[in-house]
Amino acid sequence: MYAIVEIAGQQFKVEEGRKIFVHRLEAETGKDLEFDRVLLTEDNDKIVIGEPAIKDIVVEGRVVDHVRGDKVIVFKKKRKKGYRVRNGHRQNFTQIEIVRIGQRGEGPKTVPEKAVEVKAEAEKSEEAVIEAKTAVKKAAVKKTTEKKTAGNKADGKKEVKGEVPAEKKAAGKTTGKKTAVSRSTEKKSEEKKPAVKKPSAKKST
Repeated sequence: MYAIVEIAGQQFKVEEGRKIFVHRLEAETGKDLEFDRVLLTEDNDKIVIGEPAIKDIVVEGRVVDHVRGDKVIVFKKKRKKGYRVRNGHRQNFTQIEIVRIGQRGEGPKTVPEKAVEVKAEAEKSEEAVIEAKTAVKKAAVKKTTEKKTAGNKADGKKEVKGEVPAEKKAAGKTTGKKTAVSRSTEKKSEEKKPAVKKPSAKKST
């Protein structure tokens, strides 16, 4: 949040906690001041413009110190007259720290109130981090359980070595495939059959 405020005939853009230099004010060091000539305020992209000043909005500041600015040289000369004057000037300033921008009558927050707000924000952030960690853990556990169940299903579908599934046995019976026993009996019958001699061709004389 910032504001445009008029102090000692000059306009300044101020924010809470910022220090500015204004023309010398008749105020003691450490004294709190209130400036009600606020021309514009901005808070979370919401801009309010005064006509010419905003009612019931003030800028509160605290006098930090009274200082003098850098020296400025003032030189005067008149041609062909031999007139030359050289002077120096140092402007007097008052350093002000901006304490608060807001409604009139609302005092600045005390240190305990600020500490409570900071603590509440820290607790909220910690709770958000804990919730995120628990969500990640739950997702990881869910993935591992899904993988285990998928692996168990795949293991149940695997065939054991040396065993013929019942479906294949039934298919072999219906299609009339020869078993090992029938093949052995066929071989024996072939061995017992006598060999047929082929008639030899007669020699021509």
